Amino acid sequence: MRFLVLLMALFAFSGTYAQYQISGKVFTAQNEALPGASVVVQGSTTGTVTNLNGEFFLAGIEKGKHNIKVSFVGYQDFFQELEMNQNHQLIVHLKEKAVLTDEVFVYATRAGKTTPVTSTTLSKTALEKQNLGQDIPYLLSTTPSFVTSSDAGTGIGYTNFRIRGTDANRINITVNGIPVNDAESHGVYWVNMPDFTSSVENIQVQRGVGTSTQGAAAFGASINMQTNQLREEAYAEYSGATGSFNTWKNTVRLGSGLLNEHFSLDARLSKISSDGFIDRASSNLKSYFVSGAYYADNTIVKVNIFSGVEKTYQAWNGVPSVRLNDDLAGMQEYEDNWLYSAKQTQEMIASDSRTYNLYTYENETDNYQQDHYQALFSHQFSPYINFNAAMHYTYGRGYYEQYREDDDLNDYGLDNVLIGNDTISSSNLIRQKWLDNDFYGGNFSVNYQKDKSNLTIGSGWNKYDGRHFGKIIWAQYASNGEKDYEWYRGTGIKTDFNAFVKYNYSLLENLNLYADLQYRDIIYSIAGKDDDMRDLTQEHTFGFFNPKLGVFYQPTSASKAYFSWAVGHREPSRSNFVDADPNGKQPTFETLNDFEAGYSFHTSTLNVGANVYYMLYKNQLILTGEINDVGSAIMTNVDDSYRAGIEVIAAFQLHKTLNWEMNATFSQNQIINFTEYVDNWDTWGQDAFELGNTTIAFSPTLIANSMLTYEPVKHLSIGLISQYISKQYVDNGASDERSLDAYFVNNLRTSYTVYPGFAKEIEFTLLVNNLFNEVYETNAWVYSYILGGERYQMDGYFPQAGTNFLFGVNVKF
Repeated sequence: MRFLVLLMALFAFSGTYAQYQISGKVFTAQNEALPGASVVVQGSTTGTVTNLNGEFFLAGIEKGKHNIKVSFVGYQDFFQELEMNQNHQLIVHLKEKAVLTDEVFVYATRAGKTTPVTSTTLSKTALEKQNLGQDIPYLLSTTPSFVTSSDAGTGIGYTNFRIRGTDANRINITVNGIPVNDAESHGVYWVNMPDFTSSVENIQVQRGVGTSTQGAAAFGASINMQTNQLREEAYAEYSGATGSFNTWKNTVRLGSGLLNEHFSLDARLSKISSDGFIDRASSNLKSYFVSGAYYADNTIVKVNIFSGVEKTYQAWNGVPSVRLNDDLAGMQEYEDNWLYSAKQTQEMIASDSRTYNLYTYENETDNYQQDHYQALFSHQFSPYINFNAAMHYTYGRGYYEQYREDDDLNDYGLDNVLIGNDTISSSNLIRQKWLDNDFYGGNFSVNYQKDKSNLTIGSGWNKYDGRHFGKIIWAQYASNGEKDYEWYRGTGIKTDFNAFVKYNYSLLENLNLYADLQYRDIIYSIAGKDDDMRDLTQEHTFGFFNPKLGVFYQPTSASKAYFSWAVGHREPSRSNFVDADPNGKQPTFETLNDFEAGYSFHTSTLNVGANVYYMLYKNQLILTGEINDVGSAIMTNVDDSYRAGIEVIAAFQLHKTLNWEMNATFSQNQIINFTEYVDNWDTWGQDAFELGNTTIAFSPTLIANSMLTYEPVKHLSIGLISQYISKQYVDNGASDERSLDAYFVNNLRTSYTVYPGFAKEIEFTLLVNNLFNEVYETNAWVYSYILGGERYQMDGYFPQAGTNFLFGVNVKF
């Protein structure tokens, strides 16, 4: 209620300004009407698109000088400054650009201004303001329904995120329309792409099923990234940052500009390092990006090569809740119940309650390198027809190393060791788990746009070939193992084909109908042995039909509405198949019916909107506590579950120097008739608990963001960024004892730009994270068991850093 009252008060306040309107028409240089052109008042929330006749109308513009921008893909931007002390009428003729522009590479997978899906797009400028070394999920954290977490507690190293409570393994990620999700786990490991933000032009986040895309299933959201566009002038840039926890970032970017009116070359080199907030949670990250392109008036040929190398000390285990709560008796139970050794328990008791890390071996690290190669081609056959094609190859390889105490030799296929009359059946050892994989494929799209019709036809084929193996590099008792003894090896081969048709038809000047039909075919083969020596041989095939229908309605130039229905399917991941009990129920595919409806309204000082969603799942894969034949947790399909909510978005220009943006998501996330399974160590079986309807794990009922920006003088910006996340349950049992407390975190960002003679500009940025030193955790895991008739739990929570800072400088030449 307070939020609604405040919204009404600010709306009334915004209406106190004198307001005017702009109308007009947009044509090509050949005097043809140009429908779909973007018309915006820069620095405000006011904007629209032209109708079928190229006409536009903007109302509610505040008195004073304003810069008007008119743009359309393939045409030069038009700018005009207007003194708004009366109504204005504009006639604009856009000139075609001398060369085709890079937007064509993401056109087939992007939501346009009249596409009836829920989306947010962040520009390069918005991303640069925040880029001080943290991973991309942290730069997106203020977009609606977005929750982030960091293993190291700082946003550098291993990070993850959820959108509307949906985990990252169900979110489709593409770069220039090329898939980057791991084909087996379905996830994207951002630590393998350090400082990729420095080579990104813009990012679009589509919530819900969204439009058809390439690669992994968009089973809750999709994130589409476009890399740097052509910069016609040569440039050089340096950006660096330093801060708490011995954090350092250094980035150098160079570009040739447009050479001989046709060629360009861009390059970036980055290094990021941090000790992390958690003990020994260090990160050492390196990356590069190189892009070469040929541009003509109707053709682009572009090659991108980028790579990331990471070495991070493992902080995957989290901090047990008994350590967070200084529960000495609870910590002792870890030893008494055979969860920790006596040494590990004493180390936990002696540690700091918020920075404790189970791992103490000096090289308990994760090591990985991922190389990406992209070849992009676009050709415009006519003003109405454009063809795009892309080929890609990704090579990934690496391992994580672990020190293991007193492991059974038999678990590694090793013989017992006989020393005198003593039989040695276990040993301390150091092992490495390796992943070596190739991922390659191609896609194409054809777009036809004329008059009332906008048609896109696309297709893609990708193949993944992964090798999984483990090596013992040292053992106290080597038994019959040789140097670098390999105890398991398995493979995963997956082919993924898809084809789609998208059609947007302007039925009336202000009414668009949208249809999007996709077919996806998957063949997945697993062979060899797992790390527990089980045979994994199996093959799975899937064929999915994913229809999407919607309507977009723009009753006035200041308002728009849409409704859509979309179907998404997702096949199980490798771990779902591998961990399944071979004698039990096997995992099957998940189905999502996604209903979305939205409305927004804007003036020159106000932009408000709301989106209502209902996501109905069939056979959603979740953790129930069930285990397989060797005791590992498995994910099980549940018949019915859903997510329902409303996302509210608002932006206010309270004063010429003061802007306020906010968004909030109110949701309910339920599993229908949930059965929980808990290991019973007394009976060596499992106890089942019928819990009825429960809340889906990691699904807060309220996510709210606020961004208040004050510019007291020219070139100085001060921003207060706030986020509130309500309570989240750690498992699907909806127990307060296994939950994350609500948290409210505020960050302060200040930037100041100078324009010296020796450089185009220098921007200084200070980011103070967790300004008020909130004590909070953003993620957790839990394992429950019954012993002596009493229920216990083993868990790990991920505390985030208290007040800390990053200071950066960005120099452009």
